Amino acid sequence: IMLHSTLALSLLLIAVSSNLAMAIKKEKQAPQTLSRGWGDEITWVQTYEEGLYQAKKSNKPLMVIHHLEDCQYCQALKKAFAESEEIQEMAQNNFIMLNLMHETTDKNLSPDGQYVPRIMFIDPSLTVRADITGRYSNRLYTYEPQDIPFLIENMKKALRLIQTEL
Repeated sequence: IMLHSTLALSLLLIAVSSNLAMAIKKEKQAPQTLSRGWGDEITWVQTYEEGLYQAKKSNKPLMVIHHLEDCQYCQALKKAFAESEEIQEMAQNNFIMLNLMHETTDKNLSPDGQYVPRIMFIDPSLTVRADITGRYSNRLYTYEPQDIPFLIENMKKALRLIQTEL
């Protein structure tokens, strides 16, 4: 009987440790999957609701990137975004970051339509900033790879607005 229970205990330990190893491995990969290529060093929130909560709690603006995997414009912007050291650093330190591959039900996030890529800023008072837009009047919140300097300016603007308004 003793041998039997020792064997059962060993099997249990093996099962637990392999599950633990898988959990640890998963933990390490989590940011990779949530980043979806936009920046693996950035801490990404999983949902818009979580983003709003974190923005309010941390007093940082929330930056929401709407994109789709099979959209060539999104891919091009993603590459430029990921390669910009300035954007990556600001995203890591000063913003709550969310990238979404589906539409939210919040109409405030699609004031001029549900196109991609679309980048919007929400301040800690949970106001969607309609005053922080890109360069195109037909799609106010879209950016192209060559607009990265403009996006950097808009990120700085989002941070400035918080300083002055709160």
